[in-house]
Amino acid sequence: MKGIILAGGAGTRLYPASLPISKILLPIYDKPMIYYPLSVLMQAGVNDILIITNPEDDTNFKKLLGNGSQWGLRLSYKIQYEKRGIADAFLLGEDFIGQDGCVLILGDNVFYGADLEQRLLQATQNRQGAHVFAYEVPDPQRFGVVAFDGQGKAFSLEEKPQTPKSNFAVTGLYFYDHQVVSYAKSLRPSARGELEITDLNKLYLQQGQLHVHRLPQDFVWLDTGTHESVFAASEFVKTYQESHHLQIACLEEIAVQKNFITASKLKECAAAWPANSYYNYIRENVLN
Repeated sequence: MKGIILAGGAGTRLYPASLPISKILLPIYDKPMIYYPLSVLMQAGVNDILIITNPEDDTNFKKLLGNGSQWGLRLSYKIQYEKRGIADAFLLGEDFIGQDGCVLILGDNVFYGADLEQRLLQATQNRQGAHVFAYEVPDPQRFGVVAFDGQGKAFSLEEKPQTPKSNFAVTGLYFYDHQVVSYAKSLRPSARGELEITDLNKLYLQQGQLHVHRLPQDFVWLDTGTHESVFAASEFVKTYQESHHLQIACLEEIAVQKNFITASKLKECAAAWPANSYYNYIRENVLN
């Protein structure tokens, strides 16, 4: 399965902080924001990943991540020159996806939960149809909203409805089978001129091929598109890491756990690391 991180967009809600640099490169506590979605793909066992950027920040992403070989990844890049919606990622990534299934994650989404990896692997291994995740929120009007019938089966999808049929938002993590590119090609721009991911999911729903997994409330899902949510995410990561003595989204640790690289390979990189809390954690917990 291939992976895509959509890391384009202007990030205007985070101005002036994101004026000189992509919001996806801003820090969530001690790591760049993009580490968090990248870690989710790695936990899902995906190591062939396309990063879609805006033209102004393409060089910055490559400077930060390179080709991904330091984590056992194969990273490639594509520029989204126009804001054409989330589903445009599949048109931009058509050659990259080929005949494979694909998982798309938004670059500003943070996920964390005790059995997150198990849920990701289940979605990765089930190659039929589409698999998305829903999370109950107090402000569903800001998101794509999914409603369920009495048997818990999804029957309705709406994009930012004024009167939502439920409080369940569809999160920015989407698993699709090989049909996704052809489905995306059939979409027409919405009133705001974008190819909506909700419209793509509706196509799968109409075919009886959309599987919606509800995340429990003890999960953490944060859409870090505002100053408040960036602060909340940083506060969560800081508190969790200090209280549990574990790192969230430590790419080096996940790479070794998933056998993308060996610990000995990681040691070759260690000499160039500075002495700070992030790299000291790896020295003490991964390399020892």
